[in-house]
Amino acid sequence: MARPTITLTDDQVHEVETLAALLNQDQIADYFGISRTTFKAIRERDAEVAVRYKRGKARAIAHVANGLLQKARASDTTSSIFYLKTQAGWREQAPPEDMGNDYAGLSDEDLIARFQAVEVQFREAVGSAGPFVLDAPDTPEARS
Repeated sequence: MARPTITLTDDQVHEVETLAALLNQDQIADYFGISRTTFKAIRERDAEVAVRYKRGKARAIAHVANGLLQKARASDTTSSIFYLKTQAGWREQAPPEDMGNDYAGLSDEDLIARFQAVEVQFREAVGSAGPFVLDAPDTPEARS
């Protein structure tokens, strides 16, 4: 004799969307008192459960990503770096050993020009979030 097919009530189906934003599949299955394989089978045969699960996950990801983007736009360095690495394809790469120091001997003006070029790339990648402030170097020449 085959086991009876487990289905979720209408209220539980609606609840899947909220739970998916907070829990993984194992935890959702535990919440409903079923196994993970049963929850997977329910998602496979009930399109509404599958859609609600995906929508709940997507909404949570969108919410967190929005917070990350807001922090990046507010010049939070760590958020900016993470965003550019994951969304803009930026990566860290060690320079070849024979390359030397590209910044050795550059004037403050040249260093500022290079920084401003990177700033343009950053603004294009994440959008303008207001002015960047670049203070003059704290040197005796800059103070006079």
